Amino acid sequence: MAARSIASLTLSFGLVSIPVKLYSATESSGAVKFNLLAKDGSRLKQQYVSEKDQSVVPRSEMVKGYEFEKDRFVLFSPEELKALEESSSPSIDIMAFIPAASVDPLYYDKAYLLAPDKRGAKPYALLAEAMRKSGRCALAKWAWKAKQYVVQVRPAEGGLVLQQLLYAAEVRSHKELDIEPVDVSQGELQLALQLIDQISTDSYDPTQYVDEEKQRILAAIDQKIAGKQVVVAAAHEQAASTGQVIDLIEALRASLARKPAAPKKAAASEPQPEVASRERKGAKRAASVAAPAVAPAPAKARARK
Repeated sequence: MAARSIASLTLSFGLVSIPVKLYSATESSGAVKFNLLAKDGSRLKQQYVSEKDQSVVPRSEMVKGYEFEKDRFVLFSPEELKALEESSSPSIDIMAFIPAASVDPLYYDKAYLLAPDKRGAKPYALLAEAMRKSGRCALAKWAWKAKQYVVQVRPAEGGLVLQQLLYAAEVRSHKELDIEPVDVSQGELQLALQLIDQISTDSYDPTQYVDEEKQRILAAIDQKIAGKQVVVAAAHEQAASTGQVIDLIEALRASLARKPAAPKKAAASEPQPEVASRERKGAKRAASVAAPAVAPAPAKARARK
């Protein structure tokens, strides 16, 4: 299924304006959600209750307020809140070009893909190549969905990525944690470097990793649909902490002596883009082997909200 753009924008630097289309860079794998039900299986609905008299307050009678002191609020009407919102802008205005590695990933928020729109292919390709050659990325301002963002525009394989950045006030520092400074010996450092070298790889391949927890939950759901008893694997017992000071050198040497375990790979016959399809088929297969006393459950039963 072809990706759909979510906005048509203009990427501007100097007097150059590049028409671009915006696409979500990520797609949620969809956490397995469970509904809250009464014991008889009926759905429950959420209600808001007044703390004063315990009466149910309908949404039409709700207002928003800001608590500036304990139990003291200033109220805002929907019109006042709307006036405070940042107006969305179709323009991404580049403010500066900075070294590509100068933005700490800790500041990364949501990412988007940028693609050239009509008549934008040449300046888009030029900007991407110029940033690759210079080793720099762009910092820009962008107003989107009632909020002003500082964003990073960087070249990636095949095009440009727009990365929303968090503000300094939204990111915590290690200085808040009061971490005790500790000296390390040259021997400890050398062993640690050897261990790093032993289990190093040249790149990150995301296809080597799968959401094992989600697969386990979906398998349990399939068993429930088929009328089987869910089998819970025994939890691994963890040794209680004794407060002993470990020998760091010996721990590093022992780690070096261990053969590193290869990361689990997705089965070759089950490519990742087809996960959703396989999940639905799994439910159908499970239903088909249920005992006659259990009514066959359709695959969509799991997805019903």
